[in-house]
Amino acid sequence: MKQKRTFAVLGLGIFGSTLAKELSRFHQDVIAIDKDMSCVERISEFVSNAICLDFMDKEQLEAAGVGDADVAIVATGSHLEEALMAVLNLKDLGVPKIMAKAKNKKYAEILTKIGADWVILPEKQTGLRTAKALLSTSFIDVLDIDKEHSIIDINVPCKWVGKSLMELELRKRIGMNVIAIRKGGKDGQLEVTPDPNVPLSKDDELFVLVNRDLFDKIDEFNKEEEGDN
Repeated sequence: MKQKRTFAVLGLGIFGSTLAKELSRFHQDVIAIDKDMSCVERISEFVSNAICLDFMDKEQLEAAGVGDADVAIVATGSHLEEALMAVLNLKDLGVPKIMAKAKNKKYAEILTKIGADWVILPEKQTGLRTAKALLSTSFIDVLDIDKEHSIIDINVPCKWVGKSLMELELRKRIGMNVIAIRKGGKDGQLEVTPDPNVPLSKDDELFVLVNRDLFDKIDEFNKEEEGDN
């Protein structure tokens, strides 16, 4: 079981509130912060602690216990001044891991320079993921985790149905590392440590860690497998 951690989410727009809810759904402690009380009220029933304050004010953040968070997310990427002050305040409070949302590449560069450990551009990354999924006949979704590796969500090819991961030897044959299986598809239970001896069914989804160089090869491999039937 994953260790429970404390996350501080600064900014409760669509991105921040969605992130806060999802972290809470996985039983993490979440401090949700926004200067707009209506945003705070909307999230309050979903998180451990929802607070209305100005996160450009370090003293207010400290009083809210943000300095004790394991990870802080600055989710207000549209207003550079607020994001900059938030990151600087979090650094001063000693938060060990800081993630920031950026409106564009220039904002991302600035946030990184002042101390954000991880900067994301949600719209760009969503666009890239969608394009990759649309271009592939096999992928349901794609999540890039660094410049070389991605986690892909794929349906089980027809040729694999009834075979176990042990039989398929995907890592050895094409460099696919299956890290989880959702049994029965979209609404099924996610198995994060799948039994390699259990046969796959046609409704299963595989979550696979791969090198991006394998994208085209995986599509070709799946077509070849299906063509063998």
